[in-house]
Amino acid sequence: MNDGVNGVALAVFVFFFALVTVMGFLAARWRKAANEHSLDEWGLGGRSFGTWVTWFLLGGDLYTAYTFVAVPAAIYAAGAAGFFAVPYTILVYPLIFTFLPRLWSVSHKHGYVTTSDFVRGRFGSKGLSLAVALTGILATMPYIALQLVGIQAVLDVMGVGGGESTHWFVKDLPLLIAFGVLAAYTYSSGLRAPALIAFVKDTLIYLVIAVAIIYIPIKLGGFDDIFAKASEAYNETNPATGAPRGALVPGEAGQWTYATLALGSALALFMYPHSITATLSSRSREVIRRNTTILPLYSLMLGLLALLGFMAIAAGVEVQNGQLAIPQLFEDMFPDWFAGVAFAAIGIGALVPAAIMSIAAANLFTRNIYKDFLKPDATPAQETKVSKIVSLLVKVGALAFVLTMDKTVAINFQLLGGIWILQTFPALVGGLFTRWFHRWALLAGWAVGMVYGTVAAYGVASPTQKHFGGSAKEIPGIGEIGYIGLTAFVINVLVTVVLTFVLKAVKAPEGIDRTKPEDYTADAGDPGVQVELPPATAGSAH
Repeated sequence: MNDGVNGVALAVFVFFFALVTVMGFLAARWRKAANEHSLDEWGLGGRSFGTWVTWFLLGGDLYTAYTFVAVPAAIYAAGAAGFFAVPYTILVYPLIFTFLPRLWSVSHKHGYVTTSDFVRGRFGSKGLSLAVALTGILATMPYIALQLVGIQAVLDVMGVGGGESTHWFVKDLPLLIAFGVLAAYTYSSGLRAPALIAFVKDTLIYLVIAVAIIYIPIKLGGFDDIFAKASEAYNETNPATGAPRGALVPGEAGQWTYATLALGSALALFMYPHSITATLSSRSREVIRRNTTILPLYSLMLGLLALLGFMAIAAGVEVQNGQLAIPQLFEDMFPDWFAGVAFAAIGIGALVPAAIMSIAAANLFTRNIYKDFLKPDATPAQETKVSKIVSLLVKVGALAFVLTMDKTVAINFQLLGGIWILQTFPALVGGLFTRWFHRWALLAGWAVGMVYGTVAAYGVASPTQKHFGGSAKEIPGIGEIGYIGLTAFVINVLVTVVLTFVLKAVKAPEGIDRTKPEDYTADAGDPGVQVELPPATAGSAH
């Protein structure tokens, strides 16, 4: 690692950062709307993005700086088990092909901005809507924090900010500047800013991966040598556990964990508010369908990206924090100027999703807490103003989280976020296909899944942590080790189904469904009504 600042890499990094900053502010004039004071315009880009803009936006949204850093870091630390991210991004696209167009259609028809808007309209329950909104905000906050962790990892490797003994303000000043710029152009341009910047971000990432996958193996003697050195490293005993460090191929004991983690992650990915925000910004349901067929190109990139973990081992990269492994690999293997390009790809890869996530969380608060419970008669302009302010507060909270807490805490909360957000699947995806589930049963199932998932994760220990040491635990009744989120999801569904039978038997009030069957297949050219949600009736607040 550099003892001082890598000036050339830093100059290249600053150039690209300045470029996307200018683009972020200019985005306010891109596809400029007649009325900017509405969440449709600020929070969803006017619902006007076509196939390629949506593709870059979703790619920038889903494949984040944390993905860039954490996936190969998992390979670096433990071996091929870290490849679970590749099959889950393959599984997710056929899944979303079945339900995202339906969500887009009904949201277009009724002017829904968030998933909670849809849940409230479908089931007539402000309580269920609030549960989905709070879960979304809770799961998104640590995700934003991890994007800032990605930027911080790059700054550390470049030598920016000084050492551990440096005053905290000087050390964190570069991150504070990056945060301030992100906050300013997100406030100014809304979703248009990350949509425009995503073009630069994805171009840089594809360029860096293409070069890395060819250039680094040549320098290291080819993939045969890389895999041989990685295998030797994984066979070494980990002093903390007394077991091998990892495995080049997952053992039989880890197969249930691998499979359930991949499946659970696939089910959870498009439950995150930022995924839905990017989806609803597209101009037609056909755009969504086309994107589900071309987004797997990112899965190919992810598979190549994961190989960098093996390369870091073969290159002799030694870091205390695994999150620094790939930035350090770039620092060691690339010329300084191209290392700067790679660092810029990671840094910008943090800005795009962080912006979308903060907008998505702000929209949830505005529509499903502020408007539903605090100011039901809020105008579109007031909604937009509140959402802008909340997007700033969300980013401030994430920044405070990163600056004041150990990084492992942020990672633990992000793992919890995946467990939590999966518990909204029955209400959202189930509601898109059937009205059979009872709203109270869905709320009870959500609560049980949240409690079980949180308690189970709390009880997982690791060699370095007493609690929240991982996301896998023994599956009740099966005895195999599996992903806690998927187990909680199954319990959630069982509780929902059983209680639905009971509540229907006692004829409990089911709430008003404000959607119609034809709403789920409506397209942009069909007569649509972009209306605000009506005030809830007294009987719907459950």
